[in-house]
Amino acid sequence: MSGAVDEGGGGAAVGRAAAADEAGAAPSRPPPAGSVDGRLGRDRLVLGVQRAVGRLLAPVWVPLLVVLMRYRMGWRIQRAEVVRREYRDLVAAGGPILVCANHLTLVDSALVAWALGSPAWYLAHYAALPWNVPERRNFTESIGSRVLVWLMKCVPVTRGGDRAEVAAVLGRLTHLLVRGETVLLFPEGGRSRSGRVDEESATYGVGRLLGSVPGCRVLCVYVRGERQEGFSDLPARNQRFRVCCETLRPTSRWTGLRGARDVSQQIVRTLIRLEQQHFDDRQ
Repeated sequence: MSGAVDEGGGGAAVGRAAAADEAGAAPSRPPPAGSVDGRLGRDRLVLGVQRAVGRLLAPVWVPLLVVLMRYRMGWRIQRAEVVRREYRDLVAAGGPILVCANHLTLVDSALVAWALGSPAWYLAHYAALPWNVPERRNFTESIGSRVLVWLMKCVPVTRGGDRAEVAAVLGRLTHLLVRGETVLLFPEGGRSRSGRVDEESATYGVGRLLGSVPGCRVLCVYVRGERQEGFSDLPARNQRFRVCCETLRPTSRWTGLRGARDVSQQIVRTLIRLEQQHFDDRQ
């Protein structure tokens, strides 16, 4: 499972770049067309190699990650069979899938992936194991951490980085979705400091990505530990997680960045509704 430490860098970085464009920031000089084509070709080749190596070693790292979560941390997913059945049906229907989730801890991507499928199912349906977009600076301290993140279906991004880099990441994610791979993003851009989903924090990134992939379906997933009151690095040990999900195809009557923002807000509002359902069920 995509279990890289994640601060939601992907949605935030792409969203900030879009916001800069909307605010009228001076665009950087476009690179020559040949260099753009060359970079796209290299990116796709690298992604293909990354996927092939990760798939080859998946029988080791996928079960190991679940063992660490289940037995070392003592975490459990409640009613996982219900969510997994819905995700299996979505995958079986075919077409691109973008998973959008709430964000409270640094391991939410691993928890969401675990909630959506078992290790055995992911080994048989590797494309359904979501790609993750972690913040690059969270794992640059050692070669080992960089290798692990590379294996675990991650496309790193530098939050607040150059807009050309952000655009390249967006291009990689678009390529993956078009190829039938699932991608996971956090539409709020980062961990919620209030502990609740905030509509105003919706970034442009998710909407722009969906605009690049016609027919892409969105699976909104809300995951929260029973004792999780606010944001934290890790959930507490021996904690059970409740999961709610809903599938939608958001559209907007607006175009451009206004439409991207509208689509992102629709997704965040769905997460807010799932959050309310979580607290209602807990009561």
